[in-house]
Amino acid sequence: MKMLLIDAGNSRVKWATVEDGMWLHQNVLENTNASALCMAFSELPPPDRILVSNVAGENMAQLISAACAAWHCPIQFIVAQVSLSGVRNSYEHPAQLGSDRWAALIAAWHHERSSCLVINCGTATTVDALSAEGEFLGGLILPGVGMMRSSLAAGAAQLVQTKGVWQEFPRNTADATFSGSIRATIGAIRLQYEALTVRGSARCLLSGGAADDIQLYLKLPLVRVDNLVLRGLQRIGQEHV
Repeated sequence: MKMLLIDAGNSRVKWATVEDGMWLHQNVLENTNASALCMAFSELPPPDRILVSNVAGENMAQLISAACAAWHCPIQFIVAQVSLSGVRNSYEHPAQLGSDRWAALIAAWHHERSSCLVINCGTATTVDALSAEGEFLGGLILPGVGMMRSSLAAGAAQLVQTKGVWQEFPRNTADATFSGSIRATIGAIRLQYEALTVRGSARCLLSGGAADDIQLYLKLPLVRVDNLVLRGLQRIGQEHV
């Protein structure tokens, strides 16, 4: 079976085609250019099944559906459930958990099969805890590194957003805002890691387009696993035909 996997996030749409477990095609578009999806998808081989994680709103859902319409095959927009693929969802209202976080948790569980902290760094940063039994314990959502810097620039007249570099003790404004956003993100991750490891050993799974900004400074046991959301969609598609 040939599957088309689509991850529509807050800033970008990523997709991959998978056949017999092998990734054949992979690409990405900025959301501001999402009207080009029809042209991009026209170059793909016809899939037998389409699985989508969409957190970019109804307009994006319509664009994706229109781009896939020529294939006349089912489109499944993933929604978080109480339990799926070995992961139990302890959210107070399970369906309100973002489909991207849900797919990433499923991918993380099948990658680790043990307790882990699932960190996805994008427009927002999510820090989600999985127990050693595959239970999603809960997690954090905080602004991504870029959003922290842009919100500071928007809200403070004298803080112009320019690219800074990491410094332990910054001595200019650009470095101060960049280093502050990194410190804030790492601090949140460390606190969640400490809370999770009270239950036993764990390591971090790091993913997302902004993961490079964090990885260098995150001094915790970790493994980098790119495209966690797409990998979770693949797992769902393989296990639930």
